Amino acid sequence: MEAKNYPSNRLLLSGNHAVAWGVKLVCPDVAPVYPITPQTPILEKITEFQSQGELDMELLTPESEHSAMAACISASATGARVFTATSSQGLLLMHELLHYACGARAPIVMFNVNRTPASPWGFWPDQLDSLAQRDTGWIQLYSETPQESLDTVIQAYRIAEAVGLPTMISHDAFYVSHSMEPVEVPSQDLVREFLPRFEPRYRLDTELGQSFGAPIDQATWNRSRRDIAAAMALVADAVTAAGEAWGELTSRAYGPLEQYRMEEAEVVIVTMGSMSGTAREAVDAMRERGEAVGLLKVRLFRPLPAEALRQALAGVSCALVLDRNYSPGMGGILHQEIKSALFAMSGAPRLHGLLAGIGGVNVSAEKIQQLVDDCREVEPSVEAQWVE
Repeated sequence: MEAKNYPSNRLLLSGNHAVAWGVKLVCPDVAPVYPITPQTPILEKITEFQSQGELDMELLTPESEHSAMAACISASATGARVFTATSSQGLLLMHELLHYACGARAPIVMFNVNRTPASPWGFWPDQLDSLAQRDTGWIQLYSETPQESLDTVIQAYRIAEAVGLPTMISHDAFYVSHSMEPVEVPSQDLVREFLPRFEPRYRLDTELGQSFGAPIDQATWNRSRRDIAAAMALVADAVTAAGEAWGELTSRAYGPLEQYRMEEAEVVIVTMGSMSGTAREAVDAMRERGEAVGLLKVRLFRPLPAEALRQALAGVSCALVLDRNYSPGMGGILHQEIKSALFAMSGAPRLHGLLAGIGGVNVSAEKIQQLVDDCREVEPSVEAQWVE
């Protein structure tokens, strides 16, 4: 796809600094952020931008992540464009207010750096912290690279504001957050064209006479959930539209799913986040040997793009879901979600759930090739299997 003629600046950035550059380009009105490893470099960099006069934004540093989200909701209710960032225990501390943000239909954008939740204490990449929030009503997007993280921050505002739901983006601790890669930083003019000034329909304004979070009866609360369901039904199209519009400006298009070498694939690897890059190397190696293997990267997890998954996996005989998370008593969360999405699908693939890379354990391209070989002719078990 050929992009419009906007200049860009190529910089060597970590994933977290790429996020901060995305925030700088969006220039939200308010950013309440509390530092927590390994998210802290995001806060440090946007603080640097602000102190140098490059970011005209109200930066708040509350006493906890819970307070940070409370400030986000309050600011968003006034019609402000809001950003925050967190990780692991910080995200878990916000849990109560994540429900509130969704119910208030606050289009907050939050970046989460996926990290192991305690206990025991750890700082390693694991997606359980964000996946544990899957029922809070937040849109969830997962990023593979620093470039994708920068691009997704900008797209997330367009998505959140289009459907009226808060949006969380996540990338893996250290594998993405602290790894450095060349990143194309778009111009401010390009971002202004892509993301015009937000004009909220609902906001605290004496002229409008609206309220937020007031006590309601059962039927009204029920209707609020139906309204959220209707908004969620619009998300996949909003993600597609934002990704295509971004592609027209930058040549980097995005969608809810990414299909890689899926043509006539007999076996498909399904995963999210940084493991997608390793799986892509494994697919290339197996294709070079003449094996019909492809990769299906899930970028939009919530709402899960069920129909798109069914279409992508139609005609595939075997699929392996690699989960960098473990839900005690259930197994891999992505595996369980995809099983549900494929329910009653005619000719659905044999679906293997593999607990791979839990707690940041390295899973090499060679290991993924071995997993494909092991699963080809074996019937899948109901429970996900631990990868040794």
